[in-house]
Amino acid sequence: MRGKRGPEPLRDEDPREIAGYVLTARIGEGGMGTVFLTRGRDDGLPVALKLIRRQHAENEKFRRRFAREVEAARTVQGHHLVPVVDHDTDAERPWLATRYVPGLPLDEALGEFGPLPLDCVLRLTACTARALSAVHATGLVHRDVKPANLLLTARGPWLLDFGIARAWDAVGGTSALTTVGRMVGTPKYMSPEHALGRALTPASDVFTLGLVAAEAATGRHPYGEGGGLVVATRIAGTAHEPPDLSVHPEPLRRLLTATLAPRPEDRPPAADVASLCTPPHHSPDWLPPSVTAAVTAIHRSTLPPDPRTSPWR
Repeated sequence: MRGKRGPEPLRDEDPREIAGYVLTARIGEGGMGTVFLTRGRDDGLPVALKLIRRQHAENEKFRRRFAREVEAARTVQGHHLVPVVDHDTDAERPWLATRYVPGLPLDEALGEFGPLPLDCVLRLTACTARALSAVHATGLVHRDVKPANLLLTARGPWLLDFGIARAWDAVGGTSALTTVGRMVGTPKYMSPEHALGRALTPASDVFTLGLVAAEAATGRHPYGEGGGLVVATRIAGTAHEPPDLSVHPEPLRRLLTATLAPRPEDRPPAADVASLCTPPHHSPDWLPPSVTAAVTAIHRSTLPPDPRTSPWR
C-alpha cells in the first residue's frame, strides 16, 4: 500500500491529523485503508500510519480480527521487519502506525529496471528468509509474501504488510480464507496448499519466497504469464507439472528446488533458507546502480526537515 515512487500529496477528503499525528502525504491506498506519512510525536522520525476504511471500521468482526493482528504484529521483532510504533484499535476508525522505511518496492524495480543480478537475488532471499523466521517464531504466518511487499533500500530489503498475517498452530495451520470466506493473499503468489484452500503453515511463506526469488532473477514468474487465477491453478498442480528451473544458475537452482517443493513438509524452514544462499555482501552498493539511484531519490523526497531540529525555529 504505497504510492508510486514515494509519497503523494494529501487529497481534499483526507484527514490532516490523527491522534496527534500530523499527516503530511499519502504513501498508498489498498483494500484495508489508506496509509499516510507523518512523524513520530516524540522522536520526529518518519512514520507510516494506516487508517482503516470506514466500512471496515463498522464491521465488528473485522475490528476484532484487526485488533488481534495488530497485537500479534507488535510481538514480531527482527531486522528487515518494519516495527509497529503506535496503534488504536478502539478508535472510531482504527489505525496502525509503523516506522516508515523509504525505498522502492521490488515489483516496481523489476518493472522498470529488469531482473536483478544473482548476488542481489541471493541477498534479497537470505534477508527475507531471516525476517520470515522471526515472524514464524512468534506463531504467525505472513500469507502475502510477494514483490510488492518487499521494499528495496540501500541497507537491504524490508518485509512489509502484516495486514493479513495470522496465527497458526502445528496441528491445524491457519485458514486460507478470511472470515467472510474469501481467499486471502495474492493468487499469483500462493503456495499449492494455499491455492487449494488448505491450511497454511510457515512452509507456505517459504514457497512464496521461492516464487519471488525466481521472478527477481529473471523478471518472469516461474509459473508463466496469465491472470491470477490461471497462475494459481498452475501452482496448485505443481506436483504434476513443476516449473522449469534449468534456466537458473546452480546456487539459485538449488535454493528454488528446495523452496518450491510441492509438499509443505519437504520445504526447509525459513531459518535454513538463508543458509542455502551465498553469504551476502553487506556493502551499501548491493543493488544495481540504476536501482540505487531510484532508492536514493525516494529517500531524499520522503519528508522535509523536521522543524523541531531546524536552526531557524
